[in-house]
Amino acid sequence: MAAVPAANAAISLDRTRAVYLSDAKSISLNIINENKALPFLAQSWLEDEQHQKITSPLVVLPPLQRVEPNERSVVRITKTPEAEHLPQDRESVFYFNLREIPPKSTKTNVMQLALQTQIKLFYRPKAIVAPRGEIWQEKLIFRKSNSGFTIENPTPFYITLTGITHQTQKQGGGAIAGFQPLMLRPKSSENIRLGDNRLNSFVVSYINDYGGHPELRFACRGDICSAATEKNKEITHG
Repeated sequence: MAAVPAANAAISLDRTRAVYLSDAKSISLNIINENKALPFLAQSWLEDEQHQKITSPLVVLPPLQRVEPNERSVVRITKTPEAEHLPQDRESVFYFNLREIPPKSTKTNVMQLALQTQIKLFYRPKAIVAPRGEIWQEKLIFRKSNSGFTIENPTPFYITLTGITHQTQKQGGGAIAGFQPLMLRPKSSENIRLGDNRLNSFVVSYINDYGGHPELRFACRGDICSAATEKNKEITHG
């Protein structure tokens, strides 16, 4: 779903996604140069939902910086006045990019790679901020179809689903054939194909604001499946 830094990357990021609350002046992302001997340049920029580079309504500062060996630094994301024109009834998604630029090699015939990390950045208007502890992913509705499910997201949030299994991970639940991870846009629906759509219950895993992968149990009545909230308390908080 997002670019994953290579195992030998020098410049690393402290998270796998970021949330910008609209009433904040800026947010900070921490980076570190894990190379213990060489300084690296860290280049940062933002892209919109279509993966086009942007400098508004959000901007990255500094766009380029030097990070000394084994040292930490900070990248700040701040908003411009154009942020007021973003939708106020739902999230907007952007992509934060971090590219490491190695120092020039003193050896001849050496190919150097500029490794890059990309994470999702969600701009969340103040008007839709959920109460602390609320699990808005529980509001998803799965409707059975001939080939699988139609998933309805009635919330103002982007929701990324990473798996559908018969049981929880602790119970050794096996994946349901055909499912591919997807990100549901706010107030939208998606059709998915599954190898088995005759399920009476199943477990969905999703990515939360902190990059974790909690699980939710869904139960079906007829062709409509909704979150079994009492059982979910044990799965997500137990």
